[in-house]
Amino acid sequence: MKPKRDVYAASDERSEIEAVLAYHGADAQAAIGTLLDDIRHLRRQLALTEGAASRGMTRGWRPSYDRD
Repeated sequence: MKPKRDVYAASDERSEIEAVLAYHGADAQAAIGTLLDDIRHLRRQLALTEGAASRGMTRGWRPSYDRD
């Protein structure tokens, strides 16, 4: 059974999607490419943070690179 989604959150997501597409002139491939570049950048940042932060500093927290 899927959890119920907040109507306002779904509306905000649609607005974000529309904004991304508008920024790229309705070119979905360009929008997806930019989002994939953002994901790669954030994964690199997460890897750097994981290497620099001690386990004590994060209280044992380990980053997850994939959604659960």
